[in-house]
Amino acid sequence: MAVYTEIADDEIDRFVSGYDIGAVLSFKGIAEGVENSNYLVVTETGPHILTLYEKRVDPRDLPFFIGLMEHLSARGLTCPQPVRNRAGEALGTLAGKPAAIVTFLKGMWIRRPRVEHCAAVGTALADLHLAGEGFALTRRNALSVEGWRPLFERSVERGDSVLLGLVDAIREELDFLERAWPSGLPKGVIHADLFPDNVFFLKNQLSGLIDFYFACNDFLAYDAAICLNAWCFEADGALNVTKARALLGGYQRVRPFTDEELAALPILARGSALRFLLTRLYDWLNVPPGALVAPKDPLEYWRKLRFHQSVADIRAYGIGE
Repeated sequence: MAVYTEIADDEIDRFVSGYDIGAVLSFKGIAEGVENSNYLVVTETGPHILTLYEKRVDPRDLPFFIGLMEHLSARGLTCPQPVRNRAGEALGTLAGKPAAIVTFLKGMWIRRPRVEHCAAVGTALADLHLAGEGFALTRRNALSVEGWRPLFERSVERGDSVLLGLVDAIREELDFLERAWPSGLPKGVIHADLFPDNVFFLKNQLSGLIDFYFACNDFLAYDAAICLNAWCFEADGALNVTKARALLGGYQRVRPFTDEELAALPILARGSALRFLLTRLYDWLNVPPGALVAPKDPLEYWRKLRFHQSVADIRAYGIGE
């Protein structure tokens, strides 16, 4: 989450007055994340999250995101629920941008995940994949393999300012992944961004998942590869095999991987690392002036990519032995 668009007191008062959640008592921007502008809004009925959707979000995708949260909640997954205004609409306009209010989930995200947190995330991810079955709307993953080269081209000119030789190394990896990317794996609704700051824990128990604005339809195992990269590496860049085994094991206890998914996991992990390297690289080079946002280090994902390039099979992730 982040703040790119500042809003005035009278603007938010007018917007919230269209909802049956009482008057605004306070609001403040949330600096974490990189995509949309988010505010914690406390009204007479309690805290809520207000999101203004920024330019990377296609307004045509918003019914998918809103409907997905409602669908997942109805299937028993704990996630934010869109709050509808008096006209029955979940989407409005604030400061000239699409906006929505969602319910507030209790809990905090874990800054230093332990093995038990990784296991819980694996289980929650599998629960999400099963809960997503039957959702009527679909959304293409614009940040899958076919979208990486166009994104890369937007950073080519200045990419080597981050690390000398990075541009050529990314180009080589793109060439490989475009040839090797799997096909025919099980697909469904994926979160696609289940980083630690999008998972809440309360009293050491997983209490909910948030931020579904990258959710789409893609390989389910690719979502697991995203989580592997997000949760199982230590600060020094090394994979914690115990955490990886816990995360993937937690997933498999709910939804076992197919043999084909397991065989593809090293490639999917490379693709996940490249995807976040590319978006972080672009954001690092293009932070809007005055934005209340901290760009994330793209080289973190360069180091993860280099690890996965050395992986021969899934035993490197603590499974398949």
